[in-house]
Amino acid sequence: MMRMGPSLGFSSAAFFGRALDETCKVVAEAGYAHLEVMVTKDPASQDPARMASIARTYGLTISAIHAPSLLLTRKIWGTDPVAKIYRSIEVAEQAEIPLVVMHPPFRWQRGYRRWLDERLPGLEQRTGVTLAIENMFPVRMGERGMHFHANQDLEELEGLEHLVLDTSHAAVAGHDPSEVRRRFGSRVRHVHLSDNAGKGWDSHLPPGEGVLDLDTFMRELAASGYAGSISLEVDMRRAWSDPVLLHERMVAMRERCEAGLGATP
Repeated sequence: MMRMGPSLGFSSAAFFGRALDETCKVVAEAGYAHLEVMVTKDPASQDPARMASIARTYGLTISAIHAPSLLLTRKIWGTDPVAKIYRSIEVAEQAEIPLVVMHPPFRWQRGYRRWLDERLPGLEQRTGVTLAIENMFPVRMGERGMHFHANQDLEELEGLEHLVLDTSHAAVAGHDPSEVRRRFGSRVRHVHLSDNAGKGWDSHLPPGEGVLDLDTFMRELAASGYAGSISLEVDMRRAWSDPVLLHERMVAMRERCEAGLGATP
């Protein structure tokens, strides 16, 4: 029997500010099978029927929806982080999306932290939607690293059942992504794959353009038996103005990752 391996897709966060329809067209033409939708101000990214219809038009499935947790999306669906998650779950259920990506609470969001501990497990059981917390990183102010996220330290993620491993975030926090993967083990439900410049900030570079050994990471991830989804979450906004170059770079990334994961191109 053939063992199922990781499923490689692309995140719409790569084209932040672009319409979901445009993003889906570019992703499909580059040969990707699935998409992670970042909820933004684009109405299509907030509407389950529209996003599902657009994805079908281009032959894509939606592997995950990323709740509006960024500073640029902080007012989408209100400002209560728990309310945002409930709305994300509703969208995921209606669009038949299996996973919601969430950011951990900021240190002052004590109610959100309690909610994760007390209500999250039962909610997953009732809805069938996997709710996975993403590893974050300290925000550096001068020479100091300020840990704004209460769940930033890897030790503080130990009590959570489902996790999203972001390779660039791990690098900014001073961790080797391969070591984080081994530590998270079977709790990894989704991966945000990108390289990092190694300069202490969240660069989200295409694989091979930074300092991370992502080839080893991908090889070990596939060998571990991981059969979940992977989203290339790289910043491609500057390449948008050159459609030919954009397509070539996206295809090259896909082929490199397929080779690293042991997939058939």
